[in-house]
Amino acid sequence: MTPPNPRKKAFYANSSMQVLFAVAAAISLGYLRPTTAIAMKPLGDAFIRLITMIITLVIFSTVVTGIAGMEDLKKVGRVGGKALLYFELVSTLALFIGLAAGNIVHPGSAFNVNAAKLDARAVAEYAGQAKTQSVSEFLMHIIPNTVLDAFSKGDILQVLLVSVLFGFALSAAGPRSKPLLDFFNLLTEAVFGVVSILMRFAPIGAFGALAFTIGKYGIASLGPLAKLIGTFYGTSILFVFIVLGVIARFAGFGILKFLAYIKEEILLVLAISSSEPAMPTLMAKLEKLGCSKGLVGLVVPTGYTFNTDGTSMYMTLAALFVAQATNTPLTLTQELTIFAVAVLTSKGASGVQGAAFIALVATMTVIPAIPVAGMALILGIDRFMSMCRATVNMIGNGVATVVVSRWEKELSAETLRKNLA
Repeated sequence: MTPPNPRKKAFYANSSMQVLFAVAAAISLGYLRPTTAIAMKPLGDAFIRLITMIITLVIFSTVVTGIAGMEDLKKVGRVGGKALLYFELVSTLALFIGLAAGNIVHPGSAFNVNAAKLDARAVAEYAGQAKTQSVSEFLMHIIPNTVLDAFSKGDILQVLLVSVLFGFALSAAGPRSKPLLDFFNLLTEAVFGVVSILMRFAPIGAFGALAFTIGKYGIASLGPLAKLIGTFYGTSILFVFIVLGVIARFAGFGILKFLAYIKEEILLVLAISSSEPAMPTLMAKLEKLGCSKGLVGLVVPTGYTFNTDGTSMYMTLAALFVAQATNTPLTLTQELTIFAVAVLTSKGASGVQGAAFIALVATMTVIPAIPVAGMALILGIDRFMSMCRATVNMIGNGVATVVVSRWEKELSAETLRKNLA
C-alpha cells in the first residue's frame, strides 16, 4: 500500500508569496491612497529595527563558534585574505562598469540644469555627514572604545573584530573552553530561533516600507529621471547575470538557481531598500548550502562593508549623471579621480539606506567643478535607487561566500548543485 503524500503547504503560507502579496498591496495603496500609505512607514521601520537589534548577536555567535570550531586557525587568515581580494577585485570592476555605463548612455545629457538655481539646502544635511576617511582613520574606526560599545552602536566591523578575537581566544584555550563553546552553540540556535520568529513579520515590514516609498514619492516622480533609473537598473541586471553569472559558472553553479534559492531575501531587500535585515537568513541559507559556519560568519559581515557592488556602480554612474545634467565637462583625469576616490568612499556605504548617498556626496566634493547641489536632482529618487543597490549588494555577498567556500574546497560542485536544486 502506497503511503499517503504529505500535505502540501498552501501557496499563501509560503514566505516569498506573502512578501509578493505585501509588495502588490503596498504599490496599490501607495498609488490609490498616498496619505494612508505614508502613514504605514512605522511598520517598515519597526521591522528593520527588530532585525537590526539581533544582527550583532547573529554575527558574534556565528563567528565565535565557527572560529573556535576550526581545527586549523591559519584557515581564518587564509579565508579573510581570499575574501578581501575577491571583494576588492569585484567591487572595483563594479565601479568601472558604472563609469562605463554613464559614458555610453549619457543619462543626464538632456537636462541642461542651471546649478545656480538648484536648492542646495536639500543636500546640506548629507554634505555635513560626508567625510572622506583616510586609511588610518578607517582602520582606527574598526577598533571600538569598549567591547560593549561595538554592540551598542551595531557597527558590523567592530562586532566582527571582537568576535574574531574572542573566537581565537576560545580556540587557543583548547578543551577547557568546551563548556563555554557549548553555551555559544546553544546561543547560536536561540538567536536563529529569534530570527525565524521575526521573519514571520517580513511581509508586514515590506508592506509598510514600500507603501511609504510609493505614497511619498509617487510613481509619477520617476518619469523625469526614467533614463537614469533605467540605466542603473539595466546595468545592475547585466552585472548580476553576466559578471556574477560568469563568476558563479567558474565556481560550479548557475546564477539563476542561486537567485531562486535566495528569492525571499531578494524580495525583502527590494521592498525595504536595505540589505541588512536579510543578513541573518542569508547566512543561514549559505550554511544549508554547505558553507562552513566560520566561513559564512567571516565573509558575509565583512562583505557588507567591503563588497558593495550595487553601491559601487551607483556612485560612479550618479556622479557622471550630475555632471552631465549640469553641463559640467569632465576630463579623463577627473573621471579617473572620481573612480579612485570611490574605491575608498564606497567601503563606508553599508546596507543602511542613505549611506550610499552620503558616500556619493563625499566622492563628488573631490571634484569642485561638479556642483554638489546637483545631487538634489536625484535625492527624490534615491529610495528607488536604493532598492536596486541593496539587492545587488546582498546577491554579490551571497555569491562571494559560495566562491570563497569553493576556493577552500569545503564545498564540492556536486553538493552545491544538489543543494541548489
